[in-house]
Amino acid sequence: MKTKFYLFSFLTILLFASCSSKKNSEDFINEVSGRYYFNADEIIEVYFENKELLLKWRNKNITPLKINDTAFYVRELNEKLLFDTRNNLITLAEKREHKGEKYVFNKLMKGEKTPSEYLAEDNYEMALKGYQTIKEKDSLNPVVKERTLNRLGYKFLRNDEYEKAINVFNINITLYPKSSNTYDSMGDAYLRKKDTIKAIEYYKKALAINPENRSSKRALRRLTEKEEE
Repeated sequence: MKTKFYLFSFLTILLFASCSSKKNSEDFINEVSGRYYFNADEIIEVYFENKELLLKWRNKNITPLKINDTAFYVRELNEKLLFDTRNNLITLAEKREHKGEKYVFNKLMKGEKTPSEYLAEDNYEMALKGYQTIKEKDSLNPVVKERTLNRLGYKFLRNDEYEKAINVFNINITLYPKSSNTYDSMGDAYLRKKDTIKAIEYYKKALAINPENRSSKRALRRLTEKEEE
């Protein structure tokens, strides 16, 4: 039944889209061009080519179907985007799958960036400020979960991007100062960077919070044994 419903909805959208010109007005282009928050740390970009609306999302270039002057269907999301030019935002049209819920994508101000974008530029202070703001607004947001940030730090570490990894682990320590694991991860970063003194310092901090942290105990034992040799 779901497949039939989706097919019917899509065909209906195609019918409306076929009656609309793909071209958009200069005013609309000027008003909606820009970057919007898809979530707290991810953007969806709206741009135009030959007056046709296009999207860039997760490194993909997407061509939505124009339904009318302010509504566009995005097949990749199976959603209809509604542009509110007065309030500089995009909303998802209500449908059965998320009935009663409102999804809003706010437009970023000129020069504004997401925390991960600041991280990519090695702008630690602005990245930290961004993640702190997200946590203050929604402490359960997946973007600022300790595990999420920890995985990101190790991703940088695997690519030998030590400073980026250290920045991420620093942010995690700031957001979760009572977590033994955040200090253990920082110890791993300094160990990979061959800064033994700093690695030992952070492994000890991890054990001060949780004396049973096996990872820190093993790493510290290996490091101290080497020093004794």
